[in-house]
Amino acid sequence: MQYSIIPYSDIDLGNRIDAEYFQPTYLEMEERLKSLNGTPLRNFCSITGSAFYPAATHLYEIGDLPFIRCVDCIPHPIVTTRQNSSFEKIPTYFANEQKNIKTLSKGEIVITKVGSPCYASIIHDLDVVALSRTVLGLKSIHGVDPYYLVAYLRSKYGFSQLVRERELTIQYQLTLDRVGSVLIFKPENELLEQKIAQSFLLYEAAIKHSESLFHKAQSLLLSELGLANWQPKHRLNFVRNSNEVEKAERIDAEYFQPKYDEIVNAIKSYAGGWDRLGNLVVMKKSVEIGSSEYLDEGIPFVRVSNLSPFELSEEKFMSDKLYAELAKHQPQKGEILLSKDGSPGIAYHLREKPEKMIVSGGILRLKLKNQRINADYLALVLNSLLVQEQANRDIGGSIIYHWRPDQIKEVVIPIFGKEKQDEIQQKVSESFALRAKSKSLLEAAKRAVEMAIEESEEKALAWLAKQIEKSGIEL
Repeated sequence: MQYSIIPYSDIDLGNRIDAEYFQPTYLEMEERLKSLNGTPLRNFCSITGSAFYPAATHLYEIGDLPFIRCVDCIPHPIVTTRQNSSFEKIPTYFANEQKNIKTLSKGEIVITKVGSPCYASIIHDLDVVALSRTVLGLKSIHGVDPYYLVAYLRSKYGFSQLVRERELTIQYQLTLDRVGSVLIFKPENELLEQKIAQSFLLYEAAIKHSESLFHKAQSLLLSELGLANWQPKHRLNFVRNSNEVEKAERIDAEYFQPKYDEIVNAIKSYAGGWDRLGNLVVMKKSVEIGSSEYLDEGIPFVRVSNLSPFELSEEKFMSDKLYAELAKHQPQKGEILLSKDGSPGIAYHLREKPEKMIVSGGILRLKLKNQRINADYLALVLNSLLVQEQANRDIGGSIIYHWRPDQIKEVVIPIFGKEKQDEIQQKVSESFALRAKSKSLLEAAKRAVEMAIEESEEKALAWLAKQIEKSGIEL
């Protein structure tokens, strides 16, 4: 059992009196930071957030200004233009008209505020973004390198303080005032601050290069099918026979758009051959646990929002007891996780043996039936427009996007020869190797912060310099 003894005079009855706020680990962290001249965050910036603005969802289709939400930040410590396709956007004129919609500029920091609070990210190469109600912003940062600051806020000392400052109303949330009280450790050695910031920038450089290699692999895939310069065109009129409508059991015009036929015909006419996904893999369904079972720590419960072609992020967790009951749903090395609900068609190949986890019912587990196709190649195809367009065709007309397993089994996949598959797999492997290096640089930046606080700035600087050199990544 843990307990803390707090003098009554140290408790602000208008502030926090819950026992959780005074856990020994939080008190020890606060004392350590105060001994190192920790300075409240509000001394380094102004803190802002959007509130009480009209509903804007009907404007997303015509928007041009990224409207930052939690999902844009949690897996992305650095928010970049590469996320452009996943941003919701509002019109700039709408943001300008609404005084309660706040914006951030390049080099400023966003922190998730509601739902899954406490994750800090820096706006890297976007000139301006708007803030949704679910996040808050740090503007006009001064007296500290913003890339060092976001590394600190993602480290044990920054993140734990933000977790401590959460308030539980209907759900956990952060307030601007409480965020401002978070203590910031600023190194006396400016070179250490610069090196930590540099490590964060090197993380971004490695991620950018990794994604470039991945897209080159996709380009190779499309070129082989003669689709290198293909662009989907939405046609306003076309003709279909009644027997085609009857066979498809669909009457919505969107399903019969010619662009979908162009994709399918290109795959079926490929000289190397093709097959349906259901003939290539065994599909296993996953399970839902219900939001009442969500914990802040424990065994990861991976939802569609945590899935990307490049990685799995952790946001919700479950108890060891519940995991034991659901252990048969544990994903295995070599499987491909494929989203079918919400954002259908996102595939992630488990290239290494995964830690304990359970994936949600919105994700299918795919296991290869034979050696006709390798998993890296198949995952790349599933993430390409070849399959994305087939998914768009199947889910069209739905209010809530849901890609049925029987539809997924009918998806057509080109079967490249072993040499070409191996060439694609090589690029994918290089991409993931770089991504692994990028993660090590991110962790190194955070660990250097912690080492400087717990041991010495000199030791942290020497250790971090070695990690940067070992990575081989350059700006």
